[in-house]
Amino acid sequence: MRFFEEMSMDAIISLADAEKPKVFSPTASETYAIFPGFADVHVHLREPGFSYKETVGSGTRAAARGGYTDVCSMANLNPVPDSLGTLAPQLEAIQNQAVIGVHPFASITVGEKGEALSDMESLAPLVAGFSDDGRGVQSTDLMREAMKRAKKLGKIIVAHCEDNSLLHGGYIHDGDYARTHGHRGISSESEWRQVERDIALVKETGCAYHVCHVSTKESVALIRKAKAEGVDITCETGPHYLVMNDGMLKEEGRFKMNPPIRSEADRVALVEGIVDGTIDMIATDHAPHSAEEKARGLEGSLMGVVGLETAFPVLYTHLVREGVISLEKLIELMSVNPRKRFQISDHGSFCVWDLNAKYTIDPQEFLSMGRATPFDGMSVYGRCILTVRDGKAVWMDI
Repeated sequence: MRFFEEMSMDAIISLADAEKPKVFSPTASETYAIFPGFADVHVHLREPGFSYKETVGSGTRAAARGGYTDVCSMANLNPVPDSLGTLAPQLEAIQNQAVIGVHPFASITVGEKGEALSDMESLAPLVAGFSDDGRGVQSTDLMREAMKRAKKLGKIIVAHCEDNSLLHGGYIHDGDYARTHGHRGISSESEWRQVERDIALVKETGCAYHVCHVSTKESVALIRKAKAEGVDITCETGPHYLVMNDGMLKEEGRFKMNPPIRSEADRVALVEGIVDGTIDMIATDHAPHSAEEKARGLEGSLMGVVGLETAFPVLYTHLVREGVISLEKLIELMSVNPRKRFQISDHGSFCVWDLNAKYTIDPQEFLSMGRATPFDGMSVYGRCILTVRDGKAVWMDI
């Protein structure tokens, strides 16, 4: 770490650029990079209501360790932030504990029950947008009305696309692994049918719309077509969907998330989507659970894996170093594009990475309270040695 140990914080800040990575190689064996701080628009901080899984403090420290300086927190909390009163406990926790910027989503519907709309008008000035993540809004009429209100308020609808009528009790991808090992599968159609429905509603309402955790080739094709038609739509996918397929599953809860890791054809389509710009950003869907909740195998474990501390190393190793995308493209996906779409200021933030650092991912080293990751034991390159926001170091490993 000699190169950065010899530099002052002011000198490092002077090297940071708002949107472009800067790479330095002071010696043949050392390669460091300065990036704008990453922004993750899909994170579950679990507080209030589920602080035994994660707290705002532990989650934002984990984010800082992963190079993130801003995250958007999802609304599946207790209480669900569907009014000013129910948003208040989350805002208090953020104020008291967060070491980076946290931008909460409010729910689309009351209690995320899909029956009535939340108090969108009162919540709009305080939230990044509206999402019932974890549940798809089943009612077409209710989603249409939500989009109309969001349009008037200048806010974005962030959709977990899932048609419950097509789930059939599934819990992993309905593919070769499920059939071979006797598991109930989640069809790709359960995702893309609701993407298709919502695109039609966006055309009707003119609402700004964002699709969460795209996982299927059909969804990519629908979004690509909608963009070509001028629809105001963006989307995200996650690291695990880009580097894994259902042939890599094991009988462990750390491989269970929603949507599930899908086929190789889906993975290839997702990679093509980030290359051609159909997929705008990469978000982790960081979703910690307790060790007991993830120790019940594929069928019995709760859905969700952690990802804030592994996202950049996994993507840098498998996409950049293998020549799939450029380093500049990865920074667009992890910082530039999410900030532009969700209007998140960078606050002069940046992170510094030792790109030559090679190590094996060990969940026991995580700052997150969650330990379930499909990347456990993976050999990767890239270690974050410094994260700065508002001129303050929020993570340092020098």
